[in-house]
Amino acid sequence: MKIYILKTLTAVVMMTVTLFTPSILNAQSAEKKAAALLDEVTAKMKAYKTMKLEFTYSMTNKTQRINESFKGTILSKGEKYRLNISEQQIFCDGKTVWTYQKDANEVQISEVSGDEDSFTPTKFMTSYSKNYKSKLIADKGNVLVIEMAPVKGRKKFSKVNLTLNKETKQVKSMQVFDKNGAVFTYNIENFITNQPISDAEFVFKASNYPKVEVVDMR
Repeated sequence: MKIYILKTLTAVVMMTVTLFTPSILNAQSAEKKAAALLDEVTAKMKAYKTMKLEFTYSMTNKTQRINESFKGTILSKGEKYRLNISEQQIFCDGKTVWTYQKDANEVQISEVSGDEDSFTPTKFMTSYSKNYKSKLIADKGNVLVIEMAPVKGRKKFSKVNLTLNKETKQVKSMQVFDKNGAVFTYNIENFITNQPISDAEFVFKASNYPKVEVVDMR
């Protein structure tokens, strides 16, 4: 499963652009404002020692008639993260990734990829300046919406829309638009920062999963 999630990452109900008045923003101004906002958001995210996000994930694809939704949580500590969503758990200690499928009672082990198309909780917000062209497309009330389009055509998605809380500069939601017509939405319901999280939380322990099948892909 390709996970489009930031260290922030991850997100609340994406408000439609029609609710705003983006026409007042000229292109150059919109890009400068987006860059300044993303710098501020990134600095805030990097300052957090740990994060816990509770979110709702949904995926829709009208062509394929797919409409599914799950609740999930993510723990993050530096380059380490742990994602729980539906029947899947992903552990990462910064070097190794364990992907556990509950229905098959199977865990796949791989190394953290250096591929630019790979996605980790920190990678999105630390690479946006060189990998994405950003612009502010909506500014109304306490909500800001930034559109981020990959500058490299080989990305598997066409754009990402971030909805921010203007006051706290925290991500409220994220929408990822896949080139195949799917839309992935992450709606943040709870955002807890700087709580103690043991490094052991980011390592898969086979002893906790009786008779688990281990597939080592390293």
